[in-house]
Amino acid sequence: QVQLVESGGGLVQAGGSLRLSCAASTRIFSLYAMGWFRQAPGKEREFVAAISRGSGSSTDYAESVKGRFIISRDNAKNTVYLQMNDLKPEDTAVYYCAADTMGYYSGINGMNYWGKGTLVTVSA
Repeated sequence: QVQLVESGGGLVQAGGSLRLSCAASTRIFSLYAMGWFRQAPGKEREFVAAISRGSGSSTDYAESVKGRFIISRDNAKNTVYLQMNDLKPEDTAVYYCAADTMGYYSGINGMNYWGKGTLVTVSA
């Protein structure tokens, strides 16, 4: 069983930045594709960003965060990051990281392991 632990959430003003981290408890972290998702109050969980296995040469972003968020990974630290810039109040949500053991992002329902989430609150 792989455990994923997110950190880095908090309260920030609109226009500010945060960096989320997600540490994985597995020695084969580099084989997994990783993704970030978020769930705002009263809404469905939605895709934010994904990164391919290995060097992470392939990334994908939701339209709403393109140009503002950057996903990256450090396989030596078994950690995936989400750099969030120019934050907006509509980015307020619980952010989750997840792992896809297939090695490529195949959709939210294809993620095999999930963290418990970290709350990001963006004030106007």
